[in-house]
Amino acid sequence: MEEKPRRIDSIDLLRGIVMVIMMLDHTRDFVHNAAREFDPTDLSRTNIALFFTRWITHFCAPTFVFLAGTGAYLQFARGKSKAELSRFLVTRGLWLILLEMTIVQWCVTFRPDYRFLGFFQVIWVIGVSMIVLAALIHFPKTVIAAFGLLMIALHNLADGIRVTGWRGPGTPNPGVGAKLWILLHQAFDGFAIFGDNSPVLFVIYPLIPWIGVMAVGYVLGVLYQFDAARRRRLLLIIGGSATLLFIIIRAINRYGDPFAWKQQKNFIFTVLSFINTWKYPPSLLFLLMTLGPAILFLAFAESQSTGGPMRNFFVTFGRVPLFFYILQWFVAHVISLVLHIAFGKPTAWLYGSPLNFGPAPQGIGFNLGIVYLSWIAGVLILYPVCRWVAGVKQRRRDWWLSYL
Repeated sequence: MEEKPRRIDSIDLLRGIVMVIMMLDHTRDFVHNAAREFDPTDLSRTNIALFFTRWITHFCAPTFVFLAGTGAYLQFARGKSKAELSRFLVTRGLWLILLEMTIVQWCVTFRPDYRFLGFFQVIWVIGVSMIVLAALIHFPKTVIAAFGLLMIALHNLADGIRVTGWRGPGTPNPGVGAKLWILLHQAFDGFAIFGDNSPVLFVIYPLIPWIGVMAVGYVLGVLYQFDAARRRRLLLIIGGSATLLFIIIRAINRYGDPFAWKQQKNFIFTVLSFINTWKYPPSLLFLLMTLGPAILFLAFAESQSTGGPMRNFFVTFGRVPLFFYILQWFVAHVISLVLHIAFGKPTAWLYGSPLNFGPAPQGIGFNLGIVYLSWIAGVLILYPVCRWVAGVKQRRRDWWLSYL
């Protein structure tokens, strides 16, 4: 027997948890004293606590993108026609891209710069993926699933294709083909739109394979039309299979990630090397490592039918993900600014246009304990306003609320 589609608390719970974890990473970006010195997953320089502070946040973007696809299917299941859903996905996708280039950029830099279109991160990826999904939903679900799974499984075959991005005024600007490749599959690079004096964009999240992740998430939404027992069983099978596949392929160490794992100075660091998969763009192993446990969590969350204060706390954030995402950048940035002023540390770097970033000044930032305290404070600051917005969205049906 099939259940009537409704809002799924387990999805909101998972989304809320990963959103809160995501704020930890962004708080670290602004508050930690080594945030601009080295990558926390660099095993030659990191420590265990710092590594896991960064690594746990790897679950956020894949889950966020995946559940955006699932949410799109649930809108269709609740009664939207495919034509209506396509229009919504296109308009929301364009809205997200605009937010990435304006509000998000301003919250990150505190210095609007007309020359800079923004760091193209997860919000831009979701926006473009929604626009692509607006077309994909008109195909059979088997075709959508095959499209997404093949993109996820095979895109690492293109890891060796590299182009030269823009290196600043006076340097060659990539050609059209190179610019397209940067947008599609080459992270940490960018280009001037036209030439030296034209706007610049910097791509952190290329589109492949994120488009495939959203497509697969859309098809998974079908499970939420099944009865609860069957759905939990399938979620356990899918999530467990993905997690097991990660372990097997990673152990073989031949495909699925641009960086092989290696023996390290001790057993713990060897384990860290094993789970240290590549996010930019997310490798096959990165996605199996993160989405497998995320899908397992969905099954677990459904089995816990009773609510509680902690569950409701995270569900609140999961019901207003975009609103929380934008505000958490601003709040983390302000917390860092207040701390630096209070302790007499340099603050000019906190107003940095990406086109003017230089070496990190001496004496900035705080230890990891302060990062965690700042993160907890930021989440608690955001909870009341997110709860209020979630309540408004629950009580009202104004069309514009779906864009928050």
